[in-house]
Amino acid sequence: MTYNQKRELLKNMIYVSFILLIAVVSTYYIYYKFQGNREVDESSESLDIVYHENSGDQLSLKKVTPVTDSVGLSSKSYTVSVKNNLTEDVNYKVRILDDLEAVENDECGEFLIPKEDIRVSVKVNREDNEIYNLDELEDGIILYNQVGALDEDTISVRLWVRQDSALPMGAHMHYHGILRIIEDNSTDSRVKG
Repeated sequence: MTYNQKRELLKNMIYVSFILLIAVVSTYYIYYKFQGNREVDESSESLDIVYHENSGDQLSLKKVTPVTDSVGLSSKSYTVSVKNNLTEDVNYKVRILDDLEAVENDECGEFLIPKEDIRVSVKVNREDNEIYNLDELEDGIILYNQVGALDEDTISVRLWVRQDSALPMGAHMHYHGILRIIEDNSTDSRVKG
């Protein structure tokens, strides 16, 4: 090999090494960004609760688009993890409450989607979706469940406007809600952190 060929080979090896280094660091960063431990949003002696959306425990429907249940089940989900810190099973319930503070802040009381037009689905881990009308729920409870000792449940909640709604498509109406995870037999408030 001549001197120029060796120099060109060395230069190419440095470029390839640099590109591989960037690829490895980028892959590492992306993987751990999505797989890393999330901050616990609410905690008690028995449960740690982590909301996976930027909106935290807030749910919303921002426009009227009546759809079938099958289409609604493919809409954006709000995901929350409930981790049991005890060596015994813990009962909990999941509620959807009206976010009156958001309604007041937005001054949008007259633009709220009626609860009878809102469908909600809840899914725990890999079980089937349960679908309800929001107005059918007693005290807004969408789920009673039990998380096993030192186990974790992943809950997905979706909201959409029911297909046979009389609301005009594209109306600038919306819904503000709050997702609450409550230990069964506890007071009706957030798990204290």
